[in-house]
Amino acid sequence: MKKFLFSIGLLFFILTHLQAQKSSKIHVEYSDFADRNQDEVPDALLLRGNVRVTHEGILFTCNKAYFFEKENYLKAFGEVQMVQGDTLFLNSKYAEYSGEVKKAYATGNVIMRSPESTLVTDTINFDRNTQEAYYNSLGVITNKENILKSKAGKYYANEKKFKFTTAVTITNPKYVIKSNHLDYYTNSGHSYLFGPSTITSKENFIYTEKGFYDTKKNLSYFKKNSYIKYKDRRIEGDSLFYDRNREYASATNNVKITDTINKGIIKGHYAEIYRNLKTQKDSMMITKRAVAITLVENDSMYIHGKRMLITGKSGERIIRAYNNVRFYKTDMSGKCDSIHSDQKTGLTKMIKNPILWNYDNQMTGDIMHLISNKETEKLDSLKVLNNSFIISKDTLSTGYNQVKGQNLYGKFKDNKLREVDIIKNTEVIYYMRNDNQELIGINKSVSSKINMVLDKNTIETITTYNQIDGDIYPETELPENARKLRGFIWRGDERIKTKEDIFSPEENELEAKIQEKRKKDKEKDNQPLLPSAATLNYDKKNPKPKVKSKEVSSKPMVK
Repeated sequence: MKKFLFSIGLLFFILTHLQAQKSSKIHVEYSDFADRNQDEVPDALLLRGNVRVTHEGILFTCNKAYFFEKENYLKAFGEVQMVQGDTLFLNSKYAEYSGEVKKAYATGNVIMRSPESTLVTDTINFDRNTQEAYYNSLGVITNKENILKSKAGKYYANEKKFKFTTAVTITNPKYVIKSNHLDYYTNSGHSYLFGPSTITSKENFIYTEKGFYDTKKNLSYFKKNSYIKYKDRRIEGDSLFYDRNREYASATNNVKITDTINKGIIKGHYAEIYRNLKTQKDSMMITKRAVAITLVENDSMYIHGKRMLITGKSGERIIRAYNNVRFYKTDMSGKCDSIHSDQKTGLTKMIKNPILWNYDNQMTGDIMHLISNKETEKLDSLKVLNNSFIISKDTLSTGYNQVKGQNLYGKFKDNKLREVDIIKNTEVIYYMRNDNQELIGINKSVSSKINMVLDKNTIETITTYNQIDGDIYPETELPENARKLRGFIWRGDERIKTKEDIFSPEENELEAKIQEKRKKDKEKDNQPLLPSAATLNYDKKNPKPKVKSKEVSSKPMVK
């Protein structure tokens, strides 16, 4: 019995709910004239002059209307306006509305206004149940900041959102956005892009396949296959952030910055870039496995530091690398605490504990400078000041060739160290061999200057000037403890032999984690960005005064 009563109660609730859902009749509030003409429009009430009709919170005004009472259907002509509260105003030459399904159709110079924007198109459909309007003809949307043009679109009144899935263009005084899939929120000016999209301005060109742009604040971020391209460089990364007002950008994970003028590339996993448009100077900081790659003829120079800073305008850049700096080139590598490189002067300073390997030759000293030719950008010369020391292993024995002096001056030819002068208090220990590589003797001498001509790993000639002391000793006559100069330290186990050696184990571990995360994130690449809380809650945090609709005087209906 209880089950039966419960079933009756449930049935009564459903019927009551369905009855409540049933649409009410369209109400004609006023018209100057009203009559019926079965010949002209069968089964319709003809309304003329200052027509005013309402239905469940929506107001229609027009010059002329046909009201089909049985169908609860309205056709409106001439200066038609539909008003829904203070959120939606729609004007057109002609419109139709069904009170049963709560759907409207408007055509002819359609203008749809909300408090934030205005849409002009030829034809539009509006579903009051879902609060959605859509059009399939050219539409132009204007607001305070932008002009949007699209071939088709959909408007969600509750969310204050336009959705475009075919060619849409946003034109702003500062930039132009183009996309085939874009969600635009009229209240906040937030744009969500999906699929191939571009943002073009005088300052740069941005490409993305998934991103966000705040058209009011000029803040944006991009997620998939994205890059920012300036006249002289291109910035890529798994995630990009851009502030147009400050001309500031940051990039996270798999960052790649290409200098298109100087043919250089900088990589890392976090970077910040700031451009000063007035002075044409900019600055860039990159960290997390940072490396600068410079093309040197058919070779590349790799410079790594825990943190790298690049400042100055094009052609006058200064590169600074900090903390355990390492660099690698096929015929040369080195390390020091920090590096300062000035593009304008061509001077690169290796600061604190510098060491340089030229092929198998180890060079050390208190101060080490590399100088490039400013015009050709090739390596020109080398300076090692105070306690300069060159060491290389003898190829056929356990001994070491050594040259030391106060200062060292080297000369490059075709980016390869060709000639070296060591001056003041010079000493040499050199294993001399004939053409058959047989040991002739060990040259140990002291002089005021030494000149060496190099050919990769081979010393072609070694010349001493103003020799003070020394001789060529048979191997058996020079004891082991006399075969090393004072201050000798062989650091062959520290030598950087490949470009991978410039990174520490911790940095390689970070690289592996980031690539693993990137692999997992690729599964999300084909999903559009979800609107943020800032977008969804914009009106709560930024309330605006309500826009009052135009009042139409209420008069009794003329029958």
